[in-house]
Amino acid sequence: RTVEINNTDAEGRLILADGVAYACKDLGADIILDMATLTGAQGVATGKYHAAVLTNNEEWEKACVKAGRNCGDLVHPLVYCPELHFSEFTSAVADMKNSVADRDNTPSSCAGLFIASHIGFDWPGVWVHIDIAAPVHAGERATGYGVALLLSLFGGASEDPLLNMVSPLGCNGDSPTEDMERDSKRRRLV
Repeated sequence: RTVEINNTDAEGRLILADGVAYACKDLGADIILDMATLTGAQGVATGKYHAAVLTNNEEWEKACVKAGRNCGDLVHPLVYCPELHFSEFTSAVADMKNSVADRDNTPSSCAGLFIASHIGFDWPGVWVHIDIAAPVHAGERATGYGVALLLSLFGGASEDPLLNMVSPLGCNGDSPTEDMERDSKRRRLV
């Protein structure tokens, strides 16, 4: 896609768009998750403790929220409505602009839609965007936000019993075995 630059402060989304397009077209990914401190508007939309999630898949949206509750890296959904919001990027000289025309019309959702458009809204895979702009810092300190969220979200793909327990995806619902409980207790002490 060609992009008209109408906001030089919205440069990060260009790199994310290239990254997700590469993951889709060159790597053949079925699931693409991008996470970034993308918009200051995220803090207004979901607050300073919750990251914002935007996805084309309701199951993954719920999984992100649940993973956040499991690990403490809280997440709240944004409005995903490309049919109403993508017109914000209309350009007379390119396929799209890099920033919305109306900054009062869901700017965090629209920033995510900019990224999704580089995969294509008809792409059959799962795309998840997590905007972590506000929860990554507390005052002048970094919080480390996002590490626990990713470990919880993708823990089901791990061989680690503790990560399997906290993952909202691929859980078998069985109660933990004695070995898992012992392993969990040992890990808490480390």
